[in-house]
Amino acid sequence: MPRSFPPVVAPGAKVLILGSMPGAASLKKKQYYAHPQNQFWRLLGEVLGKDLPLMTYEDRLAVLKSSGVALWDVLAACEREGSLDADIEDEEPNRVAELLRETEIKIVFLNGGKAESAFKAFIAESLPAGVSFARLPSSSPAHAGLTYAEKLDAWRAIGEAL
Repeated sequence: MPRSFPPVVAPGAKVLILGSMPGAASLKKKQYYAHPQNQFWRLLGEVLGKDLPLMTYEDRLAVLKSSGVALWDVLAACEREGSLDADIEDEEPNRVAELLRETEIKIVFLNGGKAESAFKAFIAESLPAGVSFARLPSSSPAHAGLTYAEKLDAWRAIGEAL
């Protein structure tokens, strides 16, 4: 059963972005959002005013940490053929509520519908007091219902929360 990655978090983190579970390309490279068509790094780069897509993976993570952004996935493990969230089965959640109790994070942004539904199923009821959450349109190339500009407009909420 594939397992997700450890959280990317530094002291002083203000927001947490949660995906559902790394896809095949990410698992293979052992990097969050490694699929070249995924818009995550482009969207977040515009929000933070940094050219994240041109940076090394390690530099991207350093920018997140220094900007107060934490990154993780709702699911620790699952069964899935390929990378589509719709194919996820046998879900095992990460200990997100515990992470939130150990940090100063006050808002969680959910990257897409599967992240939101899994979060609501496994984590929402155990959130620490004062922590809120909001769904963002998925950065996945499989989510083509919105234009890039529409996605970016929604993702600007991250910058407003920092």
